[in-house]
Amino acid sequence: MTEGYDFIIIGGGSAGSVLAGRLSENPDARVLLLEAGGSDRHPFYHLPAGFAKMTKGIGSWGWDTVPQRHMKGKVFRYTQAKVIGGGSAINAQIYTRGNAQDYDDWRQMGCEGWSYEDVLPYFRKAEDNETHENRYHGTGGPLGVSEPRAPLPICEAYFEAAAKLGIPRNRDVNGEKQDGACYYQLTQRNARRSSAAMAYVAPNRNRANLEVRLGAQVRRLIVETGRATGVELLDGTRLTADREVLLCSGAIGSPRLLQLSGIGPADHLEPLGIDVVLDQPGVGANLQDHLDLYCISELSGPHSYDRYTRPHWAALAGLRYLFGRKGPVASSLFETGGFWYADPGARSPDLQLHLGLGTGIEHGVASMPQGGVTLNSCYLRPRSRGTVRLQSTDPASAPLIDPNYLADPLDREMTIRGLKLTQEILAQEPLQKYILAERLPGPEVRTDQDYFDFICVHSKTSHHCAGTCRMGVDDAAVVDTRLRFNGIDGLRVVDNSIMPTVISSNTNAAAIMIGEKAADMIKADNGMG
Repeated sequence: MTEGYDFIIIGGGSAGSVLAGRLSENPDARVLLLEAGGSDRHPFYHLPAGFAKMTKGIGSWGWDTVPQRHMKGKVFRYTQAKVIGGGSAINAQIYTRGNAQDYDDWRQMGCEGWSYEDVLPYFRKAEDNETHENRYHGTGGPLGVSEPRAPLPICEAYFEAAAKLGIPRNRDVNGEKQDGACYYQLTQRNARRSSAAMAYVAPNRNRANLEVRLGAQVRRLIVETGRATGVELLDGTRLTADREVLLCSGAIGSPRLLQLSGIGPADHLEPLGIDVVLDQPGVGANLQDHLDLYCISELSGPHSYDRYTRPHWAALAGLRYLFGRKGPVASSLFETGGFWYADPGARSPDLQLHLGLGTGIEHGVASMPQGGVTLNSCYLRPRSRGTVRLQSTDPASAPLIDPNYLADPLDREMTIRGLKLTQEILAQEPLQKYILAERLPGPEVRTDQDYFDFICVHSKTSHHCAGTCRMGVDDAAVVDTRLRFNGIDGLRVVDNSIMPTVISSNTNAAAIMIGEKAADMIKADNGMG
């Protein structure tokens, strides 16, 4: 292919992979996908349990947050994918869409075309669901969606314990009702991860009109007379886009690259010596994320997957997977959980739970030498807003990521309520034959101040960042409802940064939906049918 393309897609993550697959369906459209990271050949990217390696650095940029001023200066590891497939290649494969009201709220904010009924067809279009085919779910799509292959008896006891507190079992939290405890559906096919790259890019790599470049980091967008005309790579290579530049680098990467290109808040860019192409204060503002807390209990026996960290057990697990696609290797380790309420008067569930079938699974989380279980909770509709800013003009420098966790007092209150709920669930009678004792937070944590002190040490990101290139119809919005950049022609942003408000769940399924919906809009706007 030549150095000239119709579409240049920056970022081969969940949304970017969708665009590459869908736009290249038209053989006359020359499509280039640029991914700063490398290939997903390593087995950890494909084995479901490989998730346990991911938050510890594999396939990641290796970034941290700035010290959190409302959490005693705590610094969080902030895993951002650097591999083809993006977040969908390193996440826990949990397929949740949020609540229908999330999207209806976007519509109420003026985002025409983004209500639940508007986006539902795109969720269904993406899916090849092995369990459900109905109003809410589709089959035959590129993305494998399946039920867990490797639950343990303690998972059923968890459902019984939740029921004791009035939390019902829900067989499909992506269906009519989100409330309840559940086995999550997973982005897996045949007990292997179904990343967006495996679903949308890998099957189409032989298309003559699709070029995929790995290890291709973009230094800046090229903007000429108010139009995005291409990109410049780190090595100085310039590539031109005759139709559109499509920015799909995620809620951290997209505002970072825009700012490196001189597009963002002038009062931030000018002191760094960056020539301002467009003063857009909304770029990098409105950062939202779910803060994750965890209760850890030590178990009375080998009731979780912790023992499989030992070499001989790990070898046995490998054999079980090889010959039966079962056992711990087939588990994402967090495929049990559900949605419930911190505020009983909330319009829909405002807490999400994840039952971890082990301890120490994610970076910085304590492990139990004798084996344990982890129950995470996160408050789903935080009011706190943070920022993404540059610390220098060097594209190798990490950005200044500030989720601004717990800046709003309501977030702190609801977050603590969620942690207390996890303790209550694990204390219920159906789980007692498995649990020896709660170890974290433990009995010494009693007052709300105790809980706050605890979470300033024991907490992490849920990896659900969003909102930093907000969609809207007001003057401050970064993109319009067709995801076109306000003030620069030929440029769209297509990833979770466009969310006005973060959805009430994991965000990967929504990123894929955004990619599907954007592909149709791009085709229509470019006369591609």
